[in-house]
Amino acid sequence: MDAKSTLAIVISPPSKRKLQPIPPSADWRFDLAQGCPAHCQYCYLAGSLSGPPVTRVYANIEEILDGLSDYVGRGHITSASQARADEGTTYEASCYTDPLGIEHLTGSLAKAISHFAAWQAPVQLRFTTKYDNLDSLLTIAHNNHTRIRFSVNSAPVARFEGGTAGMPARLDGMRRAALAGYPVGLTIAPIMPEGNWRKAYKLLLRQAAAALAGLVKVDLTIELITHRFTPKSKTVLNEWYNASKVDMDENVRSSAG
Repeated sequence: MDAKSTLAIVISPPSKRKLQPIPPSADWRFDLAQGCPAHCQYCYLAGSLSGPPVTRVYANIEEILDGLSDYVGRGHITSASQARADEGTTYEASCYTDPLGIEHLTGSLAKAISHFAAWQAPVQLRFTTKYDNLDSLLTIAHNNHTRIRFSVNSAPVARFEGGTAGMPARLDGMRRAALAGYPVGLTIAPIMPEGNWRKAYKLLLRQAAAALAGLVKVDLTIELITHRFTPKSKTVLNEWYNASKVDMDENVRSSAG
């Protein structure tokens, strides 16, 4: 709890600014921060980051953004795909954090969105969030170069996502972002067979459709991602949330096919 409540301001070293591909989401991954203040009991960062889960924000944001131009046209996910060529070279900013969750403290997303908006090249910034504090981003002249993807889930699974915005707030955030002209995304993740899951996910899809009702020419993507974990992340998560009801029984997964 103490670590999750701690924010450290650090400098991103050159090794961190060497971009890595991030299939299937985007050509390249870059980091504005590492760590997340939310308490998702299935957290994917648990097996990826070492040490206590302190959120580390990078102060040298200009240096990070300036280095992105070296990677234009060199990716293999969108910039080299005929089917996705219209997306240009894509850069993912939410692999190791939820940048909107800390935006009120950092302003890093606003700087990144403005940077991509002014970039005279076929490029796109994208990030995924479980938050809805979008006000500071809605007035930016984003030039359609940023896609905001909202991670949502069924009611039985949402109870595992502590410290995040509620599902109605996230869907309302998607609507507000679309109204501001942003390309948006709906990411249903991680899909779990909790409770009456068929009914719950059907309701979620109806709520998402209602959130975008009446809007025209919405640039929308939809992603469906199943729940997964590694032996390392399972061990860490069981230490962090030892009373969690998230099902991480490998035998159940195997028998379910």
